[in-house]
Amino acid sequence: MRVLCIRIIAVAGIMAAAVVGPAVAAESVNPRTMTFAPMKYEIPKAERFVMANGMIVYLISDRELPLVNVTAHVGTGSIYEPAEKVGLAGLTAAVMRSGGIAGSTPELLDAELEFMASGVECTIGADLGNVSLTSLRKNFDRTLELFAGVMMTPAFDRGRFDLAVKMSLEGLRRQNDDPKGVAERELRKAIYAGHPLGRYPTPVTVKAITRDDLIAFHHKYYLPNNVILAVSGDIGRKELEEKLNAVLGGWSKGDPELPKGPWPEMVLKPEMLFIKKEIDQSVIRMGHRGITKDNPDLYAIRVMDFILGGNGFNSRLMSEIRTKEGLAYNVVSYFDVGRKFPGIFLAETETKSGSTAKAMGMMLQLMTGMTQGLVSEEELKLAKESMINSFVFGFTKTEMIVNQRARLEYYGYAPDYLEKYRDNVALVTRADVLRVAKQYLYPDKLIKVVVGNDAKFDKPLATFGTVRQIIP
Repeated sequence: MRVLCIRIIAVAGIMAAAVVGPAVAAESVNPRTMTFAPMKYEIPKAERFVMANGMIVYLISDRELPLVNVTAHVGTGSIYEPAEKVGLAGLTAAVMRSGGIAGSTPELLDAELEFMASGVECTIGADLGNVSLTSLRKNFDRTLELFAGVMMTPAFDRGRFDLAVKMSLEGLRRQNDDPKGVAERELRKAIYAGHPLGRYPTPVTVKAITRDDLIAFHHKYYLPNNVILAVSGDIGRKELEEKLNAVLGGWSKGDPELPKGPWPEMVLKPEMLFIKKEIDQSVIRMGHRGITKDNPDLYAIRVMDFILGGNGFNSRLMSEIRTKEGLAYNVVSYFDVGRKFPGIFLAETETKSGSTAKAMGMMLQLMTGMTQGLVSEEELKLAKESMINSFVFGFTKTEMIVNQRARLEYYGYAPDYLEKYRDNVALVTRADVLRVAKQYLYPDKLIKVVVGNDAKFDKPLATFGTVRQIIP
């Protein structure tokens, strides 16, 4: 076998030499100097129609496989929970799916979906609820009926409700076992102080939730005129309309009464927060208020952030703190663009206890550097080309594309946002990057959070400001 491998390698080398030729210089095929024509990619359109009860539907037909996918985007979210019952949205989503539907017990619903190899799932995030369906084409009719049951008539079985509460409380009991989770939670609580986005469930708020609260929350927001449906797969428009009207057409409109605010403002106020934990590695998180989706400097901010901490091994944070200094395995930063409310800017890493202050100091120094001078032409070129060329990977499946279209309408983006994204990125200049760094990046106003063992730190955290210790 070893002799055979050697012969194969030798033959391959001879063939390669014959193709390339003996006199070809290495410089003539230098990958660093190669050029390529610009990538062109047209994003597929989706059919859009509105049902009589106000439900909006997007469809992209795809006959390649006998599968159908449906996702309902529902105008709800944990931001609409009462402050004394934080955790209500998550419990509602869990028991909508696990608690059975009218005419079917939880056990029967689970068994029937499993038998058909179908899936129905339900989640509620901060500002969006989702109910999703996956099905073989041959089982789509029945799966759609069960999906409609979860959307319209969930039974909220009392036993499953009690189980969901117990699981939630157990999760809360164990939440501080994860240092990263602790750091991220405390950072967001500090940035969004006084805002619904800064609230987290506690045993007190979860125990205050009743089964009737779940039913009321569902009735308030799960209405057809508060839903955008994204459908993809082996089905055409005419057939889809008929099936949707048969199953969901009788669902009556209502008034979801989405609160309009006013929401408390987030202020830029620097802090140094510390959570003591007997671990060998410090968890470091820094952040401050970010931007919303309609910010006119969105594209320049994305390019700036890509250069600072979003460009993998080529980012400034990674190349300096990991590659040159060896202080961390991973160090990143990014602007989490808010769609309905301001997002946050976040920089994060983990490092050994003895390099905590050094890593933090370097992160702050690199962020400050972004605000003091122009990025290089090479940095700008790499960032823009990477962002433009990687854009296509967000549309590798019809399911992804149709959901993108639905979310654009849900969050109020311009209809041509996706089509213009690459051109807008290409327009960003070095001057733009410096301008937005000065305007939106605040190294001196960061809220800094460290979870770790301060007895092993290289310098006290007081180096970075007055320390407020948190006991989670």
